[in-house]
Order: sequence, then C-alpha cells, then structure tokens
Amino acid sequence: MGRLLFGGVCCLVLAGGLGAQTSHPGRTRLEGDWQAKTDDGIRHIMVRPDSSAQFGDQVARWRLVSDSLWITLGDGVWMVYALAVGGDKLTISGGDLQKPVTLRRVGSAKPRPDSLTIPPAPPVTERAW
Repeated sequence: MGRLLFGGVCCLVLAGGLGAQTSHPGRTRLEGDWQAKTDDGIRHIMVRPDSSAQFGDQVARWRLVSDSLWITLGDGVWMVYALAVGGDKLTISGGDLQKPVTLRRVGSAKPRPDSLTIPPAPPVTERAW
C-alpha cells in the first residue's frame, strides 16, 4: 500500500467547512487508529484531531467537507473521496481508488510527535479529481 492508497485511505474528515475536526454531537468522528486489510497485509493509519493522518513515516493533512474526505500529502493539491462512516467502520471511494476501501477503527488516536510536521493546506480550489 503506497502513496496512492495512503492518499486514498488516509484517509482520513468536518462537516460544514475546512477546519480541523473537533468532537461535536452529530458530526462524523474519525480520530483513531484505523486498520485496513490489503493484499500486502494489515496496514494502520493514525488519524488525529489536529488534522494529521499518518501511515508509516508519511504524514497527511485531512479535512471533512460535507460528505467528502479531503487529503493532501503536501504536494499542493487535495485528493477528494466519498466518505461513509458507520460505528467503527469507515469506507472511502472515488478519487484515485479503483474500488471502495473499508477500514476498521481498532484504537484511539495517539499524539503526534513534535518531530512530524503536518503538510500545509492547499487552497480549496486546488483539487485532483
């Protein structure tokens, strides 16, 4: 699972705007340790409330806009995916994914080490479809 799936799965987003997600009743909560089963084995993605998501040593910035997950890896564009959350299951589709990907929450989010920098947010007009 390389950059493509990290960008797709990392998924991981805030209803009604581009601010970082906070805990509000009725809003999607994506913070946590998410697990995806892939052909290469089990992968973990840490989604934090500070708008960072991490897969291995890669760090992304995430946002939730309506029912879409926006992710940037620091390359100046947002990757946009459809999002469906039900309990501890998260499914994303669209964007650069050939088929939907489902993840399962297996734990809570761990704090981001100070040594990891969150990529800057691109302008909202910069989207890769």
